[in-house]
Amino acid sequence: MAEVRSGVRVGIDVGRARVGVARSDRDALLATPIETLARDTALDGVAAVVAELQPLEIVVGLPLSLSGGDTPSTGDARAFARELATRLGLPVRLVDERLSTVSAQRELHRSGRSTKSSRAVIDQVAAVIILQNALDLERASGRAPGVLVDPDEGS
Repeated sequence: MAEVRSGVRVGIDVGRARVGVARSDRDALLATPIETLARDTALDGVAAVVAELQPLEIVVGLPLSLSGGDTPSTGDARAFARELATRLGLPVRLVDERLSTVSAQRELHRSGRSTKSSRAVIDQVAAVIILQNALDLERASGRAPGVLVDPDEGS
C-alpha cells in the first residue's frame, strides 16, 4: 500500500438541480456524507464547508460516458470545478465518476429506500462514492487522483 497525503478532502457530485457534498477524515481513509445543496446556492454552500473543514483539496466528479467521452454534463462539471478553484484558491481535482449515481441508487435500494424517497440523499451518496474512489486510488497508486483543475483555463 502506498503513502497517502494527510488531510481532509471534500468530495462534490455536480448535478443540474442539486450538488452532493462529502468529506474524508484527516487520514484520508473514509468518505462520509455532509449535505445536498440546491444548485443555485451550491458555490456558497461549498465555500462554507471549506471554511469550516480547511481541506487539503476538493475532488469533483467528472461525468464521462461509458466509453470515456464527454457527456452533456461534463462541461458543466468542469465549469463548476473551475469556479471552485478560482473562488476558493484551493486545489480542485476532477476524477472520473462513471456510474457513481447508478452505484448510489443501487446502495440506497439495497438499504430499502426507493429512488423517490432518496432524492434528498442520493447526491450525497454519489459524492461519497466519488471521494472514496479517489481516496482508494491514491492509496493504491501513491499519486493524487484525477486531473488538477487550472482556474485560468477557459477564461
